Amino acid sequence: MPLINTVDVTIFTKFTIPLLASSTNESVDNTIVVAAVLLSLVVIYLASKLGGELSNKLGFPPVLGELVGGVVVGTSVLHLLVFPEGGTDSSSSLIMSFLQITAGLTPEATPAVFAAQSEVISVLAELGVIILLFEIGLESNLKDLMEVGIQAFVVAVVGVAVPFAAGTAGLMIIFGIAPVPAIFAGAALTATSIGITSRVLSEIGRLNSKEGQIILGAAVIDDILGIIVLAVVASLAKDGAVDLGKVIYLIASATGFIIGAVILGNIFNKSFVAIADILKTRGGVVIPAFIFAFIMSYLADIINLEAILGAFAAGLVLEETEKRKELQKQVIPIADMLVPIFFVAVGAKTDLVVLNPAIPTNREGLVMATFLITIAIIGKVITGLAVFGQPGINRLAIGVGMIPRGEVGLVFAGVGAASGVLSKPLGAAIIMMVIITTFLAPPLLRVVFPQGESSVGLDSTSEV
Repeated sequence: MPLINTVDVTIFTKFTIPLLASSTNESVDNTIVVAAVLLSLVVIYLASKLGGELSNKLGFPPVLGELVGGVVVGTSVLHLLVFPEGGTDSSSSLIMSFLQITAGLTPEATPAVFAAQSEVISVLAELGVIILLFEIGLESNLKDLMEVGIQAFVVAVVGVAVPFAAGTAGLMIIFGIAPVPAIFAGAALTATSIGITSRVLSEIGRLNSKEGQIILGAAVIDDILGIIVLAVVASLAKDGAVDLGKVIYLIASATGFIIGAVILGNIFNKSFVAIADILKTRGGVVIPAFIFAFIMSYLADIINLEAILGAFAAGLVLEETEKRKELQKQVIPIADMLVPIFFVAVGAKTDLVVLNPAIPTNREGLVMATFLITIAIIGKVITGLAVFGQPGINRLAIGVGMIPRGEVGLVFAGVGAASGVLSKPLGAAIIMMVIITTFLAPPLLRVVFPQGESSVGLDSTSEV
């Protein structure tokens, strides 16, 4: 028996595996890879918390601080968290250098460990964005969307169509960008962050005004339309070309997938509640929910849509169950662990040096960033003009409320960077657009909603 135990210990301490098929085709020591991943997570969580807390203290959404924290620890500044797809190698990673000093990592094994560590973090980031979209789906009430009226729907459609068309056409005509990356960048302009806008409206006491309700309803519809657009353009990015027939197929598939999931969800809801009531051990609600979400994500993926669309649809379905509040509470700590990995990784992969105006070759990227920011602001502000039949309503406030891109805009940037369809300057320009629009929205909302102005409130007969 002692001999068997010795053998077991030897196997577990010395066995090496080619983790996640390292691109170097060399076996790497699993313990060193685990150590590298753990150090990476320490950096990620420190960056997310410090950035999030500072952003919150300044009156901005924590997610923006997580993004900026990622930029600081990533390839733009500290080089603590770098990835090979960004054009960097193991010699640029301070974590690899630290492991060489403290854990005996040899220079020969460093590239393989670096590749494996980067791939693990990338997979965790992908899982984080799936959890994020599942959580957004859980918070999107379809019945509330139907009750906000035609006004919110019109505002949402204008807020998606105008910036998408203007951004895509401008990048292709003015900057000569290829169709697929131009479409991807244009799609990144479509979303609106409901979390940022709702928080500011609540702080200034305008959440229940007509303007506030139209903004919130339109923002949720924007997210749904934006996620469908993301699924379509991400699928196009895999082929590298625009095929009109495939575009029509993808739009129909994405729309049908969402509608079908919601319709079939009425049947599944009862089964989910019954299963949750039978299970008595820990995770009796959240584990079946994640099984459903991952199955939906898999189905979306195999029909050439994005896995995040399936996760979002699963959230919409489970939002209708009587277990939704309990489920939302149990998903929050899981999201708190995984979602920051995605946002910090997006920031870490963003090389803002490509926007440095002092370098002549970077000026085109800076001009693109300025163009995208301009289209992002104007394309949303004019949505207020789409409101009809509401005399005395503050149309400028509605347009300004649609400006911030926030977390959904970062999802576009992250998916685009992972697919390789975006060049460094264009990817950095999208990140700058998200940051600037998110920073601008809170103070602008306070300006267009003066404290002394009397808002048009909701009453029992309102359409909204």
